[in-house]
Order: sequence, then structure tokens, then C-alpha cells
Amino acid sequence: MLAVLRVRGRTGIRPDAEKTAALMRLHRINHLVLVPEDDVHRGMLQVVKDYVTWGEIDRETLVMLLKYRAQLKGHRPLDREALSSLGYSSYEELADAILAGKKLTDLEPLVPVFRLNPPVKGYEYIRKPVTQGGTLGYRGKAINQLIKRMLISGVDLNGKGEN
Repeated sequence: MLAVLRVRGRTGIRPDAEKTAALMRLHRINHLVLVPEDDVHRGMLQVVKDYVTWGEIDRETLVMLLKYRAQLKGHRPLDREALSSLGYSSYEELADAILAGKKLTDLEPLVPVFRLNPPVKGYEYIRKPVTQGGTLGYRGKAINQLIKRMLISGVDLNGKGEN
């Protein structure tokens, strides 16, 4: 499962990249979607690579994402009651189902887009790829650190006094 995060805005975007970002539900900066690792989505990522960053999400980060940022329609948070109405007993069980291939669009009242805060300590340079010290493009497992920096603004998530 790939986590795709929009980093750059709509000003000056190429029309084909704008359409592809809209198809992926990435309409605004700091919005994140989960997509499967298949050829179709990899091709879409190559079209929008100058506006997004992506990588493989791990279970721990997905659980935190569901706990702190998942929303139901009507901007209601995903709480224990809503989890049980979806048929899951915990966030970990839902995360395992998503990593096994369950689509967020199949979970009807759940919004398939995660709205995140800007990262603590900011982005790297947003016009350069990760390979050149920037933010854009494929970053592999390092996407999990970026997501954790964006989950809860100002909260120490790792217990070491840094985010």
C-alpha cells in the first residue's frame, strides 16, 4: 500500500497533472491518499511526481493515521462506535484489513482522503526530488517519518523530545 501526499499547490500546474491529481483525490496541499501498488497507480504517480511525494506506509503509521486523522462524512472523527459500525473492533484490525487490500472507498461513511497538518520543522525544498535533497517523488519507507511529523502538530510522538 502506497501513501501519496500532495506537497505543491494548484498554481502553474500542468493540465494533465491537475487531472491526474483530481482522479487521485489530491485536491489540496497536505492531503494524503492510500493507493494500491499496481501499474495503473504507478503510471499516475509518474504524471504527478512534480507535485507529490509517496512511499510504502507501515502498519504503525497507518494505525496512527486512522486514529488521529480518519474522518467520517460530515467531518465526524472515526471513534470506537464508528469502528464497530464498520465491523471492526480496533484501529489495528482496520489497518490490517486496509494493508491486506481493503479499499477505503468500500467503507462507505469513511472519507478516503486524510487532511494533515503541515510537517513539524517544515518540508525540505519543494521543487526538488528527494534524491537531490528535496521533498518530491518516491521516498520509500521515509514517508512514515514525514506522516508522523504531520499527524499532530506540536505533539512529541516518539518520546525523544523531537518529531
